[in-house]
Amino acid sequence: MKSFATEQVRTSASGIVSRRTFVQSVASGAAAAGVLGWKDAMTLHAAELRKQGMSCILLFMNGAPSQFETFDPKPGTKNGGPTTAISTAVSGIELAAGWDNVARQMKDIALIRSMTNKEGAHPRAVYQLHTGYLPSGAIKHPAFGSIVGKELGQADFELPYFVSVGGRFNNTAGSGFLGMKYAPFVVNDANRLPSNAALPGDVAKDRFARRMELMKDLEEDFAQSGARKAVEDHQSIYRGAANLVTSPNLKAFDLGQEKDSVRDRYGRSPFGQGCLLARRLVEQGVTFIEVEHGNWDTHQDNFERTKTLSAPADKGFAALVADLKERGLLEKTLIIWMGEFGRTPRINGQNGRDHYPRVFSVALAGGGIKGGQVIGASSADGSDVKSRPVTVPDLFCTFCQSLKINPRKENIGPLERPIKIVDGGAPVKELFS
Repeated sequence: MKSFATEQVRTSASGIVSRRTFVQSVASGAAAAGVLGWKDAMTLHAAELRKQGMSCILLFMNGAPSQFETFDPKPGTKNGGPTTAISTAVSGIELAAGWDNVARQMKDIALIRSMTNKEGAHPRAVYQLHTGYLPSGAIKHPAFGSIVGKELGQADFELPYFVSVGGRFNNTAGSGFLGMKYAPFVVNDANRLPSNAALPGDVAKDRFARRMELMKDLEEDFAQSGARKAVEDHQSIYRGAANLVTSPNLKAFDLGQEKDSVRDRYGRSPFGQGCLLARRLVEQGVTFIEVEHGNWDTHQDNFERTKTLSAPADKGFAALVADLKERGLLEKTLIIWMGEFGRTPRINGQNGRDHYPRVFSVALAGGGIKGGQVIGASSADGSDVKSRPVTVPDLFCTFCQSLKINPRKENIGPLERPIKIVDGGAPVKELFS
């Protein structure tokens, strides 16, 4: 089987074929060899075709936003504090005041109000909500963005598979054992083009290509001495950079090409412009974009700080959903709005809320998600899950279903250990019906 697969891959002069061509070849060849029936082979091919063009945008609210002041308000109760609720475009669904734009877009957005977890420390929870796994000393798990890039990215793609907007991603998780090919490309400021993203004026593309080949030749002896993995990672970084600086698609990072009215629609905040950049990158085929916003760690002065944080988040999130829908891209793009956990029902002595993973909220849109609904509920005082608890593995299985990724697929980790994309859990089926 290994030699057959190798033979199928080597069907082009470059030695690299597209994912689609490879699957077609494997499906046809396997059927001919009797490994798969023709029906099974076509099912495999059809599943691969459904993946094409899928993307994911993660809007990560770093620091853990209060569910009470966002998507699960409890007005008129002791734990609800001074926060009031507003109606939305969907009868019966209310949001916290200050989320007016998202409220108008509610028919396209689904809420999970019954997320539940046990991890209440920022670094560990941020890692878990990016990878689906708790930190382990022995394994550096890949971020979900790296998984998506590996599963959905095309082999000959010129832009990064995974772009992180906000500049702090490297403090949480990266590509882990998947290697540098799927590492996040960090954009610190959406308003500026990536630095060093152009060839020097005196270096033509053919000269640059010769330099790349020379570097490859020079590193070969080192690779043969036992450092093959390190060399491959190094070359992967340089290939990615080379593809980026020589690609005409680099203009996707230039927000100056957008009309002022469009930029204003998203809001001129760093987060709003990051959401606009995410839309532009989706149009170019980037498979995963994370836009970070925060700090939502409101141990003090929760209510005023949350108002300040909510304004750009509300505008950017709603504009992104509406813009993708208008462009016919929403069904192929999963949008995730979440933080690492929630905030305490009890208001502390500093008028703030503390860490609370027992119950919190997540918002989803696009990617086959049916909007205008709420999954689960918290108790009347917001202290616990009242119905339909959803765990972190459940949530990641839901992401996978939206993106047509098999959550039980295994990647080979350290020491040749197979590691599932998601260990346990089940998709929230109600989100798709």
